[in-house]
Amino acid sequence: MNNLPSALEIERFTEDGVACLRGLIESSWIERLREAIERDIANPGPYYHGYDVGGDGKFHGNLRLWEHDPDFKDYCFNSVLPEMASKFLRSDKVNLFYDQLFVKDPGTDSPTPWHHDQPFWPVRGKQIMSFWLALDTVTQNSGGLSYIKGSHKWNLMFQPAAFGKGETKESQASYELNPDYVPMPDIDAERGKYDFLDWDMEPGDVLAFHSLTVHGAPANASPVHRRRGYSVRYTGDDAVYYAGPGSNAQLRNAALNDGDPLDCEQFPVVWSGAQAVPYDQ
Repeated sequence: MNNLPSALEIERFTEDGVACLRGLIESSWIERLREAIERDIANPGPYYHGYDVGGDGKFHGNLRLWEHDPDFKDYCFNSVLPEMASKFLRSDKVNLFYDQLFVKDPGTDSPTPWHHDQPFWPVRGKQIMSFWLALDTVTQNSGGLSYIKGSHKWNLMFQPAAFGKGETKESQASYELNPDYVPMPDIDAERGKYDFLDWDMEPGDVLAFHSLTVHGAPANASPVHRRRGYSVRYTGDDAVYYAGPGSNAQLRNAALNDGDPLDCEQFPVVWSGAQAVPYDQ
């Protein structure tokens, strides 16, 4: 099976800011990642940033999981994703930026507000993307993601804001006001102005999207279905470090200065030229 993105998928990513890749991740990876997710829920890693949403539902979040779990690490380094990123980003080099877990239990009344990712991150560049993997059947009723078509081309950076009804204080404290950012408009109040893209998904389907594509998700209104999503973020040739106001302190690196290449232990090169770079070398 040829797992490289098709010309149409690359076009959709480039023009729309997001592409849905059906059945990209095989079942063996799905089972390994599901087991790894349960381990993290039972014993969260150091960058846990879950949300206290009240009621019966629970929104479990964590990041930089690959640094502490071999199955997440193997997926980030040795699945098809690094090579896929090189094609979508048209980049000779791919760095692993970080990975992130989002688990909305049934009945979790916690919508993910409209945002785009790059202002939250200590990085600048055009070659920055994410792969969001569905580990359950996902619909809008269970919290499926929606994207605003072409929003990665708006040439705007929106001010980061806390997610959920009760994000941890550690995460909220990292969202300083940045004078170069603008407030996110009230997307829901003016939905007629935008073209929205969303997909029902099955386990193994992946959303590939640019770091500036505006997206959000509703609450998980299903009384029985979980919504487990696992994102891996990659960068390309032009990405450089930037730890300005608004960037998440849990993603910063004290050894890097603004404008430095990302290449380091925290942001390793996982693809270079035509060859993957296995993590165990």
